Amino acid sequence: MAEMIEPADVRILEALQTDGRLTNQALAEKVGLSTSPSWRRVRHLEETGVIQGYKAVLDRKAIGLGVLAFIRVKIDSHSAAEAEAFAAEVIGLDEVVACYSIAGDADFLLQVVSPDLDSYADFAMSTLRRLPRIKEMQTTFVLKEIKGFDGFPLRFTGGRP
Repeated sequence: MAEMIEPADVRILEALQTDGRLTNQALAEKVGLSTSPSWRRVRHLEETGVIQGYKAVLDRKAIGLGVLAFIRVKIDSHSAAEAEAFAAEVIGLDEVVACYSIAGDADFLLQVVSPDLDSYADFAMSTLRRLPRIKEMQTTFVLKEIKGFDGFPLRFTGGRP
């Protein structure tokens, strides 16, 4: 089980998930701390891996990636070596923006983007389908994104903001 996060750290995480560009001064004011403790807490959260980095959030469609799909993949073997080999191959594919090892009737769930359906078809048939370990794959296309990932819920951390 993960270590309980202190309430002040929860407030910091909530603020930074909303705006990762906050200055330390603005962050400290927002979470009710002075600048030195705020800075120390952020450094600790970074050093322990709770905060893994800071990135710009891009609009997928605005950068020309109109197709979003999820692909359920079954591989030939369930050995750890085969699963690791498949994962290593998938990591290098630009179209795959996320990959999860899953339980159920498939082994992996891939989140894939492409400019259009023709590009997706080329990727699926010419690149993904040709990977040696794939036994079966099933694609589900996103028609409309209702709620995209916007940060983790922090109410489960044990600390109360």
